[in-house]
Amino acid sequence: MTERLLIVDDDEFVRALMEEMLGLCGYDVSTAEDGRAAWEAIDAAPTRYDLMLLDKQMPRLDGISLLRQIRADQRFLDLPVIMLTADARPEDISQGLAEGAHHYLTKPSTEDILKTVIRGALADVRQKRELRALVGHHAGTLGLLCRAEFAYRSLAEAKDLALLLADASMDPARTVVGYSELLVNAVEHGNLGISYADKSRLLGEGRWVEEVEARLRDPDYAGKKVRVTLEKSGGSSRVTIRDEGAGFDWQSYLEFSPERAFDLNGRGIAMSRAVSFDSLEYLGNGNTVVTAVTLPSGGGKTAA
Repeated sequence: MTERLLIVDDDEFVRALMEEMLGLCGYDVSTAEDGRAAWEAIDAAPTRYDLMLLDKQMPRLDGISLLRQIRADQRFLDLPVIMLTADARPEDISQGLAEGAHHYLTKPSTEDILKTVIRGALADVRQKRELRALVGHHAGTLGLLCRAEFAYRSLAEAKDLALLLADASMDPARTVVGYSELLVNAVEHGNLGISYADKSRLLGEGRWVEEVEARLRDPDYAGKKVRVTLEKSGGSSRVTIRDEGAGFDWQSYLEFSPERAFDLNGRGIAMSRAVSFDSLEYLGNGNTVVTAVTLPSGGGKTAA
């Protein structure tokens, strides 16, 4: 299926240039001259667009105001928005990321970087949609669960466990992406020792999954497992994820950082903390993370 992009920019030359370049990449491209025109387009057809490229300074409705409007509307929960603007001050970048931009690029941005970021954003949204399409099948039964322990080692197992934990939380659509992010982090960065810089490079080269699978077969890593505990009590669902890695400097990843705004990765923990959970806390050196979700009224109260 051809993926559909919406370019929002008040500069006619920029719109025409981007439309031609991305059209040659095989995308179905539409344009809007400002935020109000863009809102009218997506409001009329909420499922039409797979990604938005958004300028910041525009008449009638500016980019940040449009981004807030999009993020406040559940219809556009998975619509990735890439800010593409001349505003490059750290406070501008922080604001864009905090308001929900998937990525923040400054003009002029090279064609290769733009194409790579778009591919990555579209891959992310495909994964989120696939996860959300799978959740909810066992939510009723898992609402009876009070405590469980798990051990896993691969990306496929992380996905399956994320679905189970999301169903057990009784709020699967909200939590599944956050659980998936933390469980995958525990494998790649924890047990397999893939650093932040390594992942950025591997994503740029399109070799991330290949490297993960290679390390899972390596005797130095093959025996390592991530251990997960689920406990439901007192009206909340508490999940503890503990890997066998050396830990990391987790403090700098809890908030959206302008220093990492141009990287292909590095926003998952901050996004999970802001969107998926009522609380997220790393312990010690960072190889243990604890999340909590408030259960809906009546959830998880059956005696063990």
